[in-house]
Amino acid sequence: MSDGNDTRDNDGSGDGLLDGEGSFDEEEVAVGLLEEELRQAAAILDPVPDDLRQLAVEAYALRDLDARIAELTFDSLVDSIPVRGATDTPRMLTFQAGDLTVDIEVTGDGLMGQVLPPQQARIEVLAGPRRPGPALTADELGRFTGEAPPAGPFALRLRAGAEVVITEWLRA
Repeated sequence: MSDGNDTRDNDGSGDGLLDGEGSFDEEEVAVGLLEEELRQAAAILDPVPDDLRQLAVEAYALRDLDARIAELTFDSLVDSIPVRGATDTPRMLTFQAGDLTVDIEVTGDGLMGQVLPPQQARIEVLAGPRRPGPALTADELGRFTGEAPPAGPFALRLRAGAEVVITEWLRA
């Protein structure tokens, strides 16, 4: 029988807790602190190489396993003839995935484009996992605009109905 002063509990440990529920395990805390210290040391002594980080960013963009990859079929930096005296010309890009085509113009003022065949779509400008880009909306004619130009590597993720398409990664 208990006189009410007994500190023993159901698990017999005498810690006043019932079967370890809500118990404060000092060993788990110590392991967690040690793990955090090791992470910090590894970040300083053996940082992740930039190439590996870029591959991780690209893999992150492909987390939509059902997404189709839109292939770059035209890039004005590569495929067009430069015009003499022209400065600050926009970069024109065309991506294609099956019957879906995305035309994009990238300028210092932002980007604008069109989804063909014309349809409403949600477009995400991907800039990596730590820098979510702006979400754009294509109207019923497939047209969309973005206020800020992408900085650094970027890709687009288009969601049109149940279909998801991701463009190749490019440097702005």
